[in-house]
Amino acid sequence: MIKYDFDGKVAVVTGAASGIGRATALAFAASGAAVVVADMNESGGEETVARARAAGGRAVFQRCDVSSPAEAEALVARAVSEYGRLDFAHNNAGINSLAADEWELPNWQRSLAVNLTGVMLCMKAEAAVMLAQGKGAIVNTASINGLVGNPSQPAYTATKHAVVGLTRHGALRWARKGVRVNCVCPGVIDTPMVEGVSARPEIRKVIENMTPLGRFGKPEEVAAGVLWLCSDASSFVTGHPLVIDGGAIAD
Repeated sequence: MIKYDFDGKVAVVTGAASGIGRATALAFAASGAAVVVADMNESGGEETVARARAAGGRAVFQRCDVSSPAEAEALVARAVSEYGRLDFAHNNAGINSLAADEWELPNWQRSLAVNLTGVMLCMKAEAAVMLAQGKGAIVNTASINGLVGNPSQPAYTATKHAVVGLTRHGALRWARKGVRVNCVCPGVIDTPMVEGVSARPEIRKVIENMTPLGRFGKPEEVAAGVLWLCSDASSFVTGHPLVIDGGAIAD
Protein backbone atom coordinates (compact mmCIF):
# COMPACT_ATOMS: atom_id res chain seq x y z
CA MET A 1 0.00 0.00 0.00
CA ILE A 2 1.18 3.52 -0.81
CA LYS A 3 2.15 5.35 2.38
CA TYR A 4 0.66 8.81 2.74
CA ASP A 5 1.82 11.52 5.12
CA PHE A 6 -1.27 12.27 7.17
CA ASP A 7 0.55 13.57 10.24
CA GLY A 8 -1.62 16.11 12.02
CA LYS A 9 -4.76 14.92 10.25
CA VAL A 10 -7.84 13.38 11.85
CA ALA A 11 -10.10 10.69 10.38
CA VAL A 12 -13.41 9.14 11.36
CA VAL A 13 -14.23 5.62 10.13
CA THR A 14 -17.62 4.04 10.73
CA GLY A 15 -18.18 0.30 10.65
CA ALA A 16 -14.56 -0.05 11.74
CA ALA A 17 -14.86 -3.09 14.01
CA SER A 18 -13.95 -5.44 11.16
CA GLY A 19 -13.55 -5.81 7.42
CA ILE A 20 -13.15 -2.78 5.19
CA GLY A 21 -13.67 -0.30 8.01
CA ARG A 22 -10.98 -1.86 10.18
CA ALA A 23 -8.53 -2.00 7.26
CA THR A 24 -9.17 1.68 6.51
CA ALA A 25 -8.81 2.75 10.14
CA LEU A 26 -5.51 0.90 10.43
CA ALA A 27 -4.28 2.36 7.14
CA PHE A 28 -5.09 5.89 8.29
CA ALA A 29 -3.32 5.30 11.59
CA ALA A 30 -0.28 3.83 9.84
CA SER A 31 -0.12 6.98 7.69
CA GLY A 32 0.00 9.24 10.74
CA ALA A 33 -3.64 10.28 11.10
CA ALA A 34 -5.44 10.16 14.43
CA VAL A 35 -8.48 7.94 14.02
CA VAL A 36 -11.87 7.76 15.67
CA VAL A 37 -13.02 4.17 15.26
CA ALA A 38 -16.82 3.93 15.23
CA ASP A 39 -19.07 0.88 15.37
CA MET A 40 -21.93 -0.74 17.26
CA ASN A 41 -19.61 -3.67 18.01
CA GLU A 42 -17.65 -2.44 21.01
CA SER A 43 -15.28 -5.40 21.34
CA GLY A 44 -14.42 -5.32 17.63
CA GLY A 45 -13.98 -1.57 17.69
CA GLU A 46 -11.70 -1.70 20.71
CA GLU A 47 -9.65 -4.40 18.99
CA THR A 48 -9.19 -2.12 15.98
CA VAL A 49 -8.01 0.63 18.33
CA ALA A 50 -5.61 -1.76 20.05
CA ARG A 51 -4.13 -2.83 16.72
CA ALA A 52 -3.68 0.79 15.63
CA ARG A 53 -1.97 1.72 18.88
CA ALA A 54 0.23 -1.40 18.84
CA ALA A 55 1.54 -0.25 15.46
CA GLY A 56 2.34 3.21 16.86
CA GLY A 57 -0.83 4.97 15.72
CA ARG A 58 -3.34 7.13 17.56
CA ALA A 59 -6.93 5.92 17.85
CA VAL A 60 -9.98 6.00 20.11
CA PHE A 61 -13.26 4.10 19.99
CA GLN A 62 -16.71 5.67 19.84
CA ARG A 63 -19.79 3.47 19.92
CA CYS A 64 -22.13 4.76 17.25
CA ASP A 65 -25.43 3.78 15.70
CA VAL A 66 -25.17 5.79 12.50
CA SER A 67 -28.94 5.74 12.02
CA SER A 68 -29.30 7.93 15.12
CA PRO A 69 -28.91 11.68 14.47
CA ALA A 70 -27.67 12.26 18.01
CA GLU A 71 -25.05 9.51 17.81
CA ALA A 72 -23.80 10.62 14.38
CA GLU A 73 -23.36 14.15 15.73
CA ALA A 74 -21.69 12.81 18.88
CA LEU A 75 -19.23 10.85 16.76
CA VAL A 76 -18.04 13.95 14.93
CA ALA A 77 -18.03 15.94 18.16
CA ARG A 78 -15.76 13.27 19.68
CA ALA A 79 -13.26 13.70 16.85
CA VAL A 80 -13.16 17.45 17.39
CA SER A 81 -12.99 17.27 21.18
CA GLU A 82 -10.34 14.53 21.13
CA TYR A 83 -8.12 15.81 18.31
CA GLY A 84 -9.27 19.34 17.49
CA ARG A 85 -10.42 18.91 13.90
CA LEU A 86 -11.74 16.52 11.25
CA ASP A 87 -10.01 16.09 7.90
CA PHE A 88 -11.21 12.74 6.56
CA ALA A 89 -14.31 10.60 6.95
CA HIS A 90 -15.02 7.11 5.68
CA ASN A 91 -18.74 6.39 6.04
CA ASN A 92 -18.48 2.65 5.79
CA ALA A 93 -21.07 1.30 8.23
CA GLY A 94 -23.67 -0.82 6.49
CA ILE A 95 -25.65 -4.03 6.62
CA ASN A 96 -26.15 -6.71 4.00
CA SER A 97 -29.19 -8.79 4.95
CA LEU A 98 -28.29 -11.83 2.87
CA ALA A 99 -30.45 -14.17 4.95
CA ALA A 100 -33.47 -11.87 5.18
CA ASP A 101 -36.37 -11.12 2.84
CA GLU A 102 -35.84 -7.46 2.03
CA TRP A 103 -39.36 -7.17 0.67
CA GLU A 104 -40.53 -7.46 4.28
CA LEU A 105 -41.01 -3.91 5.56
CA PRO A 106 -38.95 -4.18 8.80
CA ASN A 107 -35.95 -5.52 6.85
CA TRP A 108 -36.40 -2.86 4.17
CA GLN A 109 -36.61 -0.07 6.74
CA ARG A 110 -33.56 -1.28 8.66
CA SER A 111 -31.48 -1.37 5.47
CA LEU A 112 -32.51 2.17 4.59
CA ALA A 113 -31.86 3.40 8.13
CA VAL A 114 -28.28 2.12 8.26
CA ASN A 115 -27.11 2.06 4.63
CA LEU A 116 -28.61 5.35 3.48
CA THR A 117 -29.88 7.50 6.34
CA GLY A 118 -26.76 6.65 8.35
CA VAL A 119 -24.52 7.88 5.54
CA MET A 120 -26.57 11.07 5.19
CA LEU A 121 -26.48 11.82 8.92
CA CYS A 122 -22.73 11.29 9.12
CA MET A 123 -22.08 13.36 6.00
CA LYS A 124 -24.16 16.21 7.41
CA ALA A 125 -22.25 16.28 10.70
CA GLU A 126 -18.84 15.80 9.06
CA ALA A 127 -19.39 18.46 6.44
CA ALA A 128 -20.37 21.05 9.05
CA VAL A 129 -16.90 20.77 10.59
CA MET A 130 -15.02 20.49 7.31
CA LEU A 131 -16.79 23.49 5.79
CA ALA A 132 -15.83 25.60 8.80
CA GLN A 133 -12.22 24.49 8.29
CA GLY A 134 -12.40 25.15 4.55
CA LYS A 135 -11.16 21.69 3.58
CA GLY A 136 -11.96 18.00 3.98
CA ALA A 137 -12.59 14.74 2.19
CA ILE A 138 -15.49 12.35 2.65
CA VAL A 139 -15.60 8.83 1.22
CA ASN A 140 -18.75 6.73 1.40
CA THR A 141 -18.93 2.97 0.93
CA ALA A 142 -21.38 2.08 -1.81
CA SER A 143 -21.04 -1.18 -3.77
CA ILE A 144 -21.00 -2.50 -7.30
CA ASN A 145 -24.67 -3.10 -6.44
CA GLY A 146 -24.94 0.67 -6.48
CA LEU A 147 -24.05 0.63 -10.18
CA VAL A 148 -25.70 -2.57 -11.45
CA GLY A 149 -28.77 -4.57 -10.51
CA ASN A 150 -29.03 -7.43 -8.03
CA PRO A 151 -31.99 -9.81 -8.37
CA SER A 152 -31.98 -11.01 -4.77
CA GLN A 153 -31.51 -7.91 -2.60
CA PRO A 154 -33.89 -5.05 -3.38
CA ALA A 155 -33.14 -2.95 -0.29
CA TYR A 156 -29.38 -3.37 -0.44
CA THR A 157 -29.34 -2.55 -4.15
CA ALA A 158 -31.62 0.46 -3.71
CA THR A 159 -29.64 1.88 -0.80
CA LYS A 160 -26.29 1.48 -2.52
CA HIS A 161 -27.59 3.18 -5.68
CA ALA A 162 -28.81 5.95 -3.40
CA VAL A 163 -25.39 6.28 -1.72
CA VAL A 164 -23.84 6.88 -5.14
CA GLY A 165 -26.45 9.58 -5.78
CA LEU A 166 -25.96 11.14 -2.36
CA THR A 167 -22.21 11.17 -2.95
CA ARG A 168 -22.68 13.07 -6.20
CA HIS A 169 -25.04 15.50 -4.51
CA GLY A 170 -22.52 16.24 -1.73
CA ALA A 171 -19.72 16.62 -4.26
CA LEU A 172 -21.65 19.26 -6.18
CA ARG A 173 -23.00 20.99 -3.07
CA TRP A 174 -19.59 21.48 -1.44
CA ALA A 175 -17.17 21.53 -4.38
CA ARG A 176 -16.57 25.29 -4.23
CA LYS A 177 -16.17 25.16 -0.45
CA GLY A 178 -13.15 22.87 -0.20
CA VAL A 179 -14.87 19.58 0.64
CA ARG A 180 -14.59 16.64 -1.76
CA VAL A 181 -17.02 13.71 -1.63
CA ASN A 182 -16.43 10.38 -3.35
CA CYS A 183 -17.42 6.76 -2.81
CA VAL A 184 -15.90 3.33 -3.23
CA CYS A 185 -17.86 0.55 -4.93
CA PRO A 186 -16.40 -2.77 -3.80
CA GLY A 187 -17.16 -6.11 -5.35
CA VAL A 188 -16.93 -9.31 -3.30
CA ILE A 189 -14.44 -8.60 -0.52
CA ASP A 190 -13.20 -11.20 1.97
CA THR A 191 -14.90 -9.80 5.08
CA PRO A 192 -17.10 -11.16 7.89
CA MET A 193 -20.12 -9.80 5.99
CA VAL A 194 -19.72 -12.44 3.26
CA GLU A 195 -18.54 -15.32 5.45
CA GLY A 196 -22.02 -16.83 5.64
CA VAL A 197 -22.13 -17.12 1.87
CA SER A 198 -18.53 -18.15 1.23
CA ALA A 199 -18.00 -20.60 4.10
CA ARG A 200 -18.57 -23.63 1.87
CA PRO A 201 -15.54 -24.18 -0.44
CA GLU A 202 -17.68 -25.05 -3.44
CA ILE A 203 -19.70 -21.84 -3.09
CA ARG A 204 -16.57 -19.77 -2.61
CA LYS A 205 -15.12 -21.25 -5.79
CA VAL A 206 -18.22 -20.31 -7.76
CA ILE A 207 -18.00 -16.73 -6.52
CA GLU A 208 -14.29 -16.55 -7.28
CA ASN A 209 -14.92 -17.79 -10.80
CA MET A 210 -17.48 -15.02 -11.32
CA THR A 211 -14.73 -12.43 -10.80
CA PRO A 212 -12.35 -11.94 -13.77
CA LEU A 213 -9.33 -11.72 -11.44
CA GLY A 214 -10.37 -15.07 -9.99
CA ARG A 215 -10.43 -14.24 -6.28
CA PHE A 216 -12.11 -12.26 -3.54
CA GLY A 217 -10.82 -8.77 -2.89
CA LYS A 218 -8.97 -7.91 0.30
CA PRO A 219 -10.20 -5.23 2.73
CA GLU A 220 -6.81 -3.57 2.44
CA GLU A 221 -7.33 -3.12 -1.31
CA VAL A 222 -10.49 -1.12 -0.65
CA ALA A 223 -8.74 0.82 2.11
CA ALA A 224 -6.05 1.80 -0.40
CA GLY A 225 -8.74 3.35 -2.58
CA VAL A 226 -10.24 5.24 0.36
CA LEU A 227 -6.89 6.72 1.37
CA TRP A 228 -6.15 7.76 -2.20
CA LEU A 229 -9.50 9.52 -2.42
CA CYS A 230 -8.71 11.37 0.82
CA SER A 231 -5.19 12.32 -0.22
CA ASP A 232 -3.99 15.27 -2.25
CA ALA A 233 -3.10 12.77 -4.98
CA SER A 234 -6.81 12.83 -5.88
CA SER A 235 -7.25 16.59 -5.42
CA PHE A 236 -9.15 16.95 -8.73
CA VAL A 237 -11.48 14.02 -8.03
CA THR A 238 -14.95 14.53 -6.55
CA GLY A 239 -18.32 12.90 -7.11
CA HIS A 240 -16.59 9.73 -8.30
CA PRO A 241 -17.68 6.11 -7.64
CA LEU A 242 -14.37 4.23 -7.52
CA VAL A 243 -14.98 0.61 -8.54
CA ILE A 244 -12.80 -1.96 -6.73
CA ASP A 245 -14.20 -5.28 -7.89
CA GLY A 246 -11.63 -7.39 -9.71
CA GLY A 247 -13.36 -6.66 -12.99
CA ALA A 248 -16.75 -8.03 -11.94
CA ILE A 249 -18.95 -5.41 -13.59
CA ALA A 250 -16.65 -5.10 -16.60
CA ASP A 251 -17.27 -8.74 -17.49
